[in-house]
Amino acid sequence: MGLLFTKIWSLFGNEEHKIVIVGLDNAGKTTILYQFLMNEVVHTSPTIGSNVEEVIWKNIHFIMWDLGGQQSLRAAWSTYYTNTEFVILVIDSTDRERISLTKEELYKMLNHEDLSKAAVLIYANKQDIKNSMSPVEISNLLDLTSIKKQQWHIQSCCALTGEGLYQGLEWIYSHLKRK
Repeated sequence: MGLLFTKIWSLFGNEEHKIVIVGLDNAGKTTILYQFLMNEVVHTSPTIGSNVEEVIWKNIHFIMWDLGGQQSLRAAWSTYYTNTEFVILVIDSTDRERISLTKEELYKMLNHEDLSKAAVLIYANKQDIKNSMSPVEISNLLDLTSIKKQQWHIQSCCALTGEGLYQGLEWIYSHLKRK
């Protein structure tokens, strides 16, 4: 009887988890959000402010906040951090010139008190493009091994094809199940 009740209850699960999706402009944040939502590529323009969508995956409700990555908007990212459980940092793996700026923004976020318990998923996006930085190279350039307070994972992906995106969500899912 208990097993039956558990199965029925899982059909109506209403677990809700807040995720903020951040990264520099043109990294692919909005494309990733709409791949999760509709499983297709949507033509996007630069995000001014934010997009918010509910994504349901494996009966878990994710409230995903896609935050604009232009320099003028990054200062406002912290206003979205309250109750955030996961940060998805999207990196344009072809943007070698701005990887140090990405690193600066990452560590600024990690030091914010509202994100002290948030886990971080880093998407190394645009892996389909020749000469893109590998996840290992990005990990080294961002000095990810120095992150000790938050759980983190780096995942190669291609937002246009969806390749690697669900492996990242799988990491989030397994993180939730360990709690």
